[in-house]
Amino acid sequence: MATPPSIELEAIGGLALHTIISKLSPSEAAAVACANKRFNDCASDDSLWSLYCSNELGLNSPVDPIGNPCPNFKAAYGAWRQAYGMYPWPLVKRVKNVWDRIRAWLTANFPEVLPTLRKGASEAELNELEKSLKVKLPLPTRVLYRFCDGQNPCCDIDESSETIAGNLCGLIGGYSYYHFLVNVYLLPLSVIINETRDITRRVKFTRPKYIVMAASYYTEKMFFLDCEVGQLYVGTKNLLRTREMMPCVPNELITSVHDSRNALQKDAMLLWLEEHVRRLENGIIKLREEENIRSISLFHEQPPVCSEATTCGVQVRASAVFIPEFSDLMDEARKYMFAYSIRMSLKPEGCFVHGMKFDSCQLYWRHWIIKSGDDVVADPNGEGVIGQYPLLRPGQKEFVYESCTTCPASPGSIEGYFTFIPGSLTESKGAPFEVEVPRFPLVLPDYIF
Repeated sequence: MATPPSIELEAIGGLALHTIISKLSPSEAAAVACANKRFNDCASDDSLWSLYCSNELGLNSPVDPIGNPCPNFKAAYGAWRQAYGMYPWPLVKRVKNVWDRIRAWLTANFPEVLPTLRKGASEAELNELEKSLKVKLPLPTRVLYRFCDGQNPCCDIDESSETIAGNLCGLIGGYSYYHFLVNVYLLPLSVIINETRDITRRVKFTRPKYIVMAASYYTEKMFFLDCEVGQLYVGTKNLLRTREMMPCVPNELITSVHDSRNALQKDAMLLWLEEHVRRLENGIIKLREEENIRSISLFHEQPPVCSEATTCGVQVRASAVFIPEFSDLMDEARKYMFAYSIRMSLKPEGCFVHGMKFDSCQLYWRHWIIKSGDDVVADPNGEGVIGQYPLLRPGQKEFVYESCTTCPASPGSIEGYFTFIPGSLTESKGAPFEVEVPRFPLVLPDYIF
């Protein structure tokens, strides 16, 4: 039997060295490369830098921050470190991760928004904003805008006819109820400067530390970043009168973490966007399409905020969203405003009432019980919903409608029932029956969008 060739010690040593270096951080690998030629060759292996680029930056090809191709992954990694060398590297990785996740979700679900996202702002543009508004941006906000300078609007509203052309592409999304429409965009730096100057004149802030970061172009809703402490606020109904605002991120998360070199602020803009994309990825909030217009809807689609019940084949899903822009924190009786969304549909097997099957049913009556804690604050009882009497058939899309209510305290709740007629209102095929509207909460959220 032939003797297998022996593995040379040199090859074993090279494999061991490569394995050891692959366990190092990029900065450690760069330091090792300075030791001698052999170490330099091993630490310069592009497969090693491909791994660094993938793990730290999510790159699957060697490109620089602008998207230009680089000769190899080591050069690409160096280009990224050079471009963001003025910022803590863990923060850069975290910000790139959140923008990558946002773009991935949009690509898969709402690609119409992608063209509205602007290219990253330059350091000069960020410095110009600080100079113009006499503020100093928190580091996370600066890095967020280095990656993406907000959004350009992509749809128009015809004020004469109150019709919308195109999709509602606000990255933060929104809701509608009655004639109110909210769709929030992340603003570009140039618009931040103009909007901040305008609102400062109208609100008369005592200190020029607040800047407008996001806003709805339809029903006015504005988000303000406090550049001194890093908290994000949203204006209430009393914004112009008393400068009343509410924090959008839990205050305990807005802290400063100190390292040996600098103070790394954890500001609300980054936390806010991370929470928003988490909700999108997990299906907690989704797209809504109405009359061929699509938008991100802030009405929750999953429990515990969204409730669901099926009665006699009629499925009802319901959830509410807090409406800060019409909340009045100084009015103890009508302190908080909530919009709620009711989605109803008929199961494919049809409607079963009193042992009989029907292929349609129509809503006739509604009865709500609105509570603040255990106290009933409203008990509306009447025909239809927002003037409509939806006729449900198997296989049709959900009938969706939105309305609103006030609540003096949080938490509150809404529950009740609908009265349906088998068949239709004009051709009744049986006795009326009640369909449960399962209790859904009216809760002041930890994060406000």
